[in-house]
Amino acid sequence: MLLTDYHPRSALVTKVTPVDKPRFPVIDAHNHLGEEFGGGWINRPVEELIEVLDQAEVRLMVDLDGGWGEDVLRQRLDKFKAAAPERFQIFGGVDWSAWPERGNHFGEWAAERLRAQAAWGAEGLKIWKPFGLQVRDHHHNLVPIDDSRLDPIWMTAAELKFPVMVHIADPVAFFWPLDNHNERWEELHAHPDWHFPSPPYPSFETLLTQFANLITRHFHTTFIGAHVGCYSENLAWVGNLLDRCPNFYVDIAARISELGRQPYTTRRFFLKYADRILFGTDVGAEVEWYRLYYRFLETNDEYFNYGLSEIPGQGRWYIYGLYLPDEVLQKVYYLNASRVFNLSIRNSRK
Repeated sequence: MLLTDYHPRSALVTKVTPVDKPRFPVIDAHNHLGEEFGGGWINRPVEELIEVLDQAEVRLMVDLDGGWGEDVLRQRLDKFKAAAPERFQIFGGVDWSAWPERGNHFGEWAAERLRAQAAWGAEGLKIWKPFGLQVRDHHHNLVPIDDSRLDPIWMTAAELKFPVMVHIADPVAFFWPLDNHNERWEELHAHPDWHFPSPPYPSFETLLTQFANLITRHFHTTFIGAHVGCYSENLAWVGNLLDRCPNFYVDIAARISELGRQPYTTRRFFLKYADRILFGTDVGAEVEWYRLYYRFLETNDEYFNYGLSEIPGQGRWYIYGLYLPDEVLQKVYYLNASRVFNLSIRNSRK
């Protein structure tokens, strides 16, 4: 039998706790509304999207697609922000392709573009994983994440009070050899472009070290480490950076698969860093996805699927609920994001 045909069913008899509504209102601090990652909401009515958010008790969604370019940013602002300004924040981005033309002045130029994006209505900055892996300067040299030539960008973000959402690296197994020891073997064979072996790419450890250097040096800038600080497999490392850098936050988007298979460590992490964790999903706006996240955070259910398909998409394991107390849920669901994004969300308990 081929591994692709092996779909084992657990013999465990465990309880199932449906969570249709979260304990508190929610801010989704990490999501997308485009075609590839966000369910194609850019081509669907805004009113329909708001109905989905209302059903899931999501008061505000942060769309990160503006990081793909200024044309995309303007499109998102014109469609979503203009229609319901209190329900959406749209983040801008950096056009790395302009570096060869701008040369030594790229950092200053990108900082000015960030000011222009703020004037249009952008409310944050999204940095995606080509930074550190693929971005090259005008000499065709790979640009390290902590490159001082980019300091004007991070300083301008601090001046604008823009949180900087950074997704560098990826699951650590994406950097391992694609052999019989790689726990993401099936996923990487389905998406070979997600594999970043070193060489030719920098090592995972190099990227994380550069990332930590950046956050430490720019302590006036608020950084959000996407996907649990880009290292959800090692919460001790993430916690150490949170301890050292009060300007650093993390979101949980697209990582309940990792968090839920280490429930004891994850629960301790949530209790200790309750003021520094943001809710996010990264899967578009879909009620059933939100309910799955709520179940993970709120219940003590055991050994359940972290996805909506029969076979989990990231690895052949299941997850466990965290059963977080209300005071932690309230912070993770909306209080922390309210502070980071300068929002006012009504405090309501279910």
